[in-house]
Amino acid sequence: MADNKVMGESTTPPAKIGILTVSDRASRGQYQDQSGPAIREYLTEVLSTPFEVDYRVIPDEQALIEETLIDMERGGCGLILTTGGTGPAVRDVTPEATERVCSRMMPGFGELMRKVSLEQTPTAILSRQTAGIRNACLIVNLPGKPRSIRLCLDAVFPAIPYCLDLIGGPYLEADPAKVQVFRPAN
Repeated sequence: MADNKVMGESTTPPAKIGILTVSDRASRGQYQDQSGPAIREYLTEVLSTPFEVDYRVIPDEQALIEETLIDMERGGCGLILTTGGTGPAVRDVTPEATERVCSRMMPGFGELMRKVSLEQTPTAILSRQTAGIRNACLIVNLPGKPRSIRLCLDAVFPAIPYCLDLIGGPYLEADPAKVQVFRPAN
């Protein structure tokens, strides 16, 4: 499902961002996914560049997660934000799937997300969020709770646009009143 954010006229095609919710129960319709929409809401709030979203909800199955991440990247997503499947439960396999499809891991993302989360709750130590690079795509594993998603994105998003610049991904700019993106001075 694609969703465009129109920000004035631009000759540059919108950046394509994948939002992948990994949840057995949400994929079966036992409850409505709130985490994926929380990511979309965050992006709509902070990004000033046009973007479109490829949003999917799938069960906690490693092979399917891997296939979906590959499909989203091949479909043009330069940034994929996952939610769910990062805990210690047996079926929490999102980090393993991410590691399998990435050529390089970016452990600093997970380290920072755990640090800010630990300031809120001691169970954040159980989180296994990570990030990695697949071709010109950055994949970031976020927690499954909407409040935690915002907390983690506030922490790591300032580095995401510059990381995308370095790997040849889409150019993203944010509203400086919402988030201060870091790019070194030329």
